[in-house]
Amino acid sequence: MKLTVVNSNGDNVGEVTVSDTVFDAAMNRSLVHQAMVIYQGNKRQGTHSTKTRAQVSGGGRKPWIQKHTGRARQGSIRSPQWRHGGIAFGPHPRSYRKSIPTRMRRQAVRCVLSEKVRSGSLICIDNFDIVDGKTKSMVQILKNLGITGSALVITPEPNKDLIQAAHNIDKIWTLPINQLNANDLLRRQTVLITQSAAEQAAIIWDAVPTRGGR
Repeated sequence: MKLTVVNSNGDNVGEVTVSDTVFDAAMNRSLVHQAMVIYQGNKRQGTHSTKTRAQVSGGGRKPWIQKHTGRARQGSIRSPQWRHGGIAFGPHPRSYRKSIPTRMRRQAVRCVLSEKVRSGSLICIDNFDIVDGKTKSMVQILKNLGITGSALVITPEPNKDLIQAAHNIDKIWTLPINQLNANDLLRRQTVLITQSAAEQAAIIWDAVPTRGGR
């Protein structure tokens, strides 16, 4: 398939041929959802912790005798029903980390990229040569392209000037093409990809992984 290429002024300057596998894949919502759950779970620290009745200090003595008080029988002031008592079935430290097969991870990226193309939320720009590390230059490009919300800028490799220029702009993120993931793509309204990055996408995201490869 072909993508329309624009320059930093928003003018059409041509087209670029890209991989149908990467930019025209059918949407698999269950796969994308699974990838999102795993990605966000891997970001969790898992340090949440509560104390059980065995871990709360005090409460070793029976608060009152078993019978003849008119009150309900109690064995410890640290039982879950007591104020300052232990927590029953509360969270404890654990790991939420899960792995996702390489083929599934790549297909999730292809699904989201293709959906961005179909919805008109993906813009292909020829280059960012005019960005000199100044935020003003990046703001002007976004204005020329009509980008007002959040955006993910995809480049063929890390661009120091571009990263510096976009760093102070709210809701604008930059990523090299080989570090894409479904989470970052879904969280941004618009995807702004360079022509060279779009051409490299076929090499990186259309390749068949080797056995045991990531």
